[in-house]
Formats: sequence, C-alpha cells, structure tokens
Amino acid sequence: MIPQPASLDTLCFDPTTGLAPAIVQDAATGQVLMLGYLNAESWAKTRQEGRVTFYSRSRQRLWTKGEESGNFLQVDSLHVDCDADTVLIRATPVGPTCHRGTVSCFEQADQSAIPAAAIGFIAQLERLIIERQQFPERAPTSYTVSLFKKGIPKIAQKVGEEAVETVIDAVAGHRETLPGEVADLLYHLVVLLVGSGVSLAEVIEVLQERHRMPSTRHLTE
Repeated sequence: MIPQPASLDTLCFDPTTGLAPAIVQDAATGQVLMLGYLNAESWAKTRQEGRVTFYSRSRQRLWTKGEESGNFLQVDSLHVDCDADTVLIRATPVGPTCHRGTVSCFEQADQSAIPAAAIGFIAQLERLIIERQQFPERAPTSYTVSLFKKGIPKIAQKVGEEAVETVIDAVAGHRETLPGEVADLLYHLVVLLVGSGVSLAEVIEVLQERHRMPSTRHLTE
C-alpha cells in the first residue's frame, strides 16, 4: 500500500453519478497521460494496490488500467484538489498509456518532445536566480550573487566565453563534454536575462509567435 496523507480520505464523489474525475500525470516527465473516473471502490483499490483502477462508464465495472494490455499505471503519489472532488494521480506508466499505442491519450504534435520535468527545472532555475538577485544576503557566497555584483558587462562576457567553448566542443565533435558546456552557457544566459529584466516566458513567447507565422517559422524548425 502506498504512503497516503489523511486528506485522501476527504475525496467527494458526485452525488448523482457516484464518480470523481482523475487526471493521470507521468511522475517523471510531468506529461498528462489520461483522464479517467473513480468511484469509491476503485479509489480504495487504487490506494490499496498501487495500480490505477478506474470505474469504466462504458463497461459499468471496475477497470484496472492495463489489465488486458499489460500497460499498467503504477501509482507514485495521489493528490486531492482544493475542492476535494478531483484527483491528480502521479504515476509511472508501464508501456504506452493510450489504446492507440501513444504515450498520452491527448494529441501531441511530437511524442518525443522535451519532458515537462526538464522544462520545469529550467523554470525552477530561473526562480532561484531571481531570488539570488533580489535577496543576495541569503546566499552571500553564491556564484550567482557574485555575477550580479559584477554587473551586466561581466555576465555578458561569461555568456560569450561559454558560447565559444560550446562551439569549440561542437565543431571538434566532443560529444562527452558538450552537454556540460551547453549547461554552462544556458545557466549564464538565464543569469543575463534576469539581470536584464527579461523573463524566459518572454523568450518562449517570441519563439511561439515566430512558429505561428509562415515567414519566420523556419527559425523554430
């Protein structure tokens, strides 16, 4: 039985249908995999066995995801929402989730897209860098704090240095060290953006806008 907070006992089911919606999210990538429905019995079974079991409205019975295909959803954690009428299930999928053989039941243009967890970390890094800028006294020995003290010219210089090192490794075919150089470049670039008052969201918005416009779409493809 998976560890559970007491709040899970507060889940409320619709008084008419006896059901509550459940959103299943990949615990590793953050990708939304599917939506299903629970009744009290399937909810108890999911919590007890650690595998997602729904109430199938079409079959009118309990349905453990993967009972026929073997593509189970192993529960990592369960979260009841603020109104106590919806559940977020963070799970590890065993095989594709959708009956079509795709990772998710929701349409995606690119099934090999960067995992949401990786994108989430970049956003987390940006928040930490902002905190270092706004509250340097909390981490006075931080390298990030030292960069902000030196100002934009020094930060920009570091971005240039890391860009050159990245290019050198790429041209030389140094596959082993290239990820580290790109990581250094990406970190210093985020510091430069924060120091310049520009958010990652603004950069992404520009990329999205270019992708939508035929004249500039080649810049994002």
